[in-house]
Amino acid sequence: MRTEKYSGRLELTWTNKHHRLLARRDEGYEWVPPHDYRVSEVRLLRDAALVGRTETDESRSSDNLLIRGDALNALVSLSELPAFGAEYVGRVRLAYIDPPFNTGQAFENYDDNLEHSVWLTMIRDRLVQIRRLLSEDGSVWLHLDDTQMHRARCVLDEVFGSSNFVANVIWQKTHTRENRTDISIGHDNLIVYAADKPLWKKARNLLPPSEAQRSRYSNPDDDPRGDWASLPVHAKAAKGRRTEQFFSITLPTGRKVEPPPGRCWLFVRERYEEVVVDGRIWFGEDGDSMPRLKKFWSEVQQGLVPTSIWPHDEVGTTGTAKAEILSLFPDLTPFSTPKPEALIERIIHIGSNPGDIVLDCFLGSGTTAAVAHKMGRRWVGVEWREDTVRDFAMPRLKKVVDGEDSGGVTDLTGWTGGGGFRVVDVAPSMFEESDGVVYLSDWAVNGALAEATAAQLGFAYAPDHPFVGRKGRSRLAVLDGHLSGAVADLLAAALGPRETLVICGTSVDPEVKERIQAAAPGSAIRKIPASILTQYRLNYRERRQRELARIEAPEEVPA
Repeated sequence: MRTEKYSGRLELTWTNKHHRLLARRDEGYEWVPPHDYRVSEVRLLRDAALVGRTETDESRSSDNLLIRGDALNALVSLSELPAFGAEYVGRVRLAYIDPPFNTGQAFENYDDNLEHSVWLTMIRDRLVQIRRLLSEDGSVWLHLDDTQMHRARCVLDEVFGSSNFVANVIWQKTHTRENRTDISIGHDNLIVYAADKPLWKKARNLLPPSEAQRSRYSNPDDDPRGDWASLPVHAKAAKGRRTEQFFSITLPTGRKVEPPPGRCWLFVRERYEEVVVDGRIWFGEDGDSMPRLKKFWSEVQQGLVPTSIWPHDEVGTTGTAKAEILSLFPDLTPFSTPKPEALIERIIHIGSNPGDIVLDCFLGSGTTAAVAHKMGRRWVGVEWREDTVRDFAMPRLKKVVDGEDSGGVTDLTGWTGGGGFRVVDVAPSMFEESDGVVYLSDWAVNGALAEATAAQLGFAYAPDHPFVGRKGRSRLAVLDGHLSGAVADLLAAALGPRETLVICGTSVDPEVKERIQAAAPGSAIRKIPASILTQYRLNYRERRQRELARIEAPEEVPA
């Protein structure tokens, strides 16, 4: 068969798409090259506070984490810091993202006035990092209004693959009508993508039946199999239906019936008769009604497949959420767009199990973390605004730990308090810049240079004099000063059998490189910060080459 080769892909483009978005402390934004140190640096995560029961400092990465700082920096640190990467890369079961909607309607707690290209770059950069963290059976739930939904779908297709699209869930966020507009918008969207859709489908949880659904089941004929509900025993006679599905059925009264116009029976005659013998056909109390198929409650108790429309009476509204916040903080003005705990509970129920990790990198008032905690999940929440953490997220989560939050899904989950979390700050940059020259910051050279350098080079920070880090059989030494040949000899002498050495110094003798390679073959010398900045460029070049190879790989399509 003749084939033609095609290359490239369908994609959404926007201004500065191949740059990265730098979020500044003044809440402004700036596009920079992908290898710029300000978006390439792996920031340290500094402990700030402990609440409730937590792990030891050596095992801090396995605590619930409330991270204060930019989401992108935090996500990179969770991936690249060895202690955190081992805990989170490929292990996050569910990511819920509720970013600024870019509606142009700014509200008090967030800067929502982002241009389309800024917004798309912002969300793309974070989705790429989240994809690294997701488990194979994990999923991401992106919460949006209609403004960016169509563009976001294109970005999600690029990051996760169009085949991993699961659904666009409609949440009825209000049940009141807005009469001052052209069309009253009463919903938001939850765009769901899986890391691997077939695996996710096998692992996702069904919904428990509601009381209203349970009430539809009864047992008017005293069937020993228990309560049942009846379903039509006919279906649309679409193309592909077998001719054997068109026949007359004789009712117990002797009356014969045919399928309704345009429809056929669900079964061929032989299978229908088997179902009748099994007592699964109901002809009404008088035996003269159109046959219906009995579905027993015992057969559906394991759960119901989630639908794509979630009404307000099942998962609450923004009004419900505001009431929940006000009950916790009666003296504070709640967010304009909070999410009810019942909505988040359903998402977490479908996409995770107790003990799984739930991530929210736009934590806001802390709803996702609060619900995850009550449901026995581990959680990571990231919030940029310090006042939001101080006034909402941290006190709310402390109330959950202390058993002082009686609202939301507390009764549903049976939550009475317990557990704890660790508050972590994204550290400042280890670099500063003046007149185009990048140099080490004061805080880095005053006691943190070794740890910060280890983070950039992918070494686990493990002080063991004279070394400060380890990666496999390679050891790391960092000097805030001049690296001489004599110092290099001492370091090489401290190595174990078959170990290699990476030495970083702010000043290096030219002859040290050959000297250390002779003493410990495979070792390397790096002058900082220049070598780290160079490494950022090399890392980006490698990533870009892999990306281009993936995009341009020809696909053979039958002509």
